[in-house]
Amino acid sequence: MLPTDVLHDRLAALGISDTSRVIVYQSDAAWTPSTRVMLTLDYAGLSNVAWLDGGQKAWVKAGHPLSTDVPTVKIGALSPLKLRPIVVDADFVKAHLNTPAFAIVDARSAAFYDGTRTGGRAPNEHKTGHITGAVNAPFDSFTSADVQLKPAEEIAAVFAKAGVKPGDTVITYCHIGQQATATLFAARTLGYRVLLYDGSFEDWSKRDLPVDGLSIKKDDHR
Repeated sequence: MLPTDVLHDRLAALGISDTSRVIVYQSDAAWTPSTRVMLTLDYAGLSNVAWLDGGQKAWVKAGHPLSTDVPTVKIGALSPLKLRPIVVDADFVKAHLNTPAFAIVDARSAAFYDGTRTGGRAPNEHKTGHITGAVNAPFDSFTSADVQLKPAEEIAAVFAKAGVKPGDTVITYCHIGQQATATLFAARTLGYRVLLYDGSFEDWSKRDLPVDGLSIKKDDHR
């Protein structure tokens, strides 16, 4: 996450003001960049924010127009940010491993979680496996083929299968902190308290912290 003053200025440069209504959408089937933006806006303390379910594809399907015009952006009148404490670090995760009412959730694809594949790129290959005690709820489990959120009962079933209990605080991580925001976003729709381990498994690996599965393989990820 950017330093607070830099984040403030980047948001204001987009034209975001205290009175803005912000709508976030994605232009293709990849929904994790949009959920990362949603997480960032929430972290920044903005509240009048919504996510367009289905993104641009849903917009077009509903018969709405697109434009190639690039609007002139006026710097927004944005007050100093009041950060929300929803981003945590490795020390926080370590302190809450196997802690009742906390669930550490790996949002990566199952192959990375179970150690079939290893993330990272040379010279920063990740460890193989997952944070010890973490459960797996892959980021791509929560939307349909047209990138619309699945019904609440189907989202709940994914978390229940992973072992996340009602009332748990969900701490998500992935490779670097983007895919995790999709799992976090889905958890929030069910009312879970959610936290992001930013830096995620890349940070955990650099710190040589415990994982289930230790051998390094040469499979990259995007």
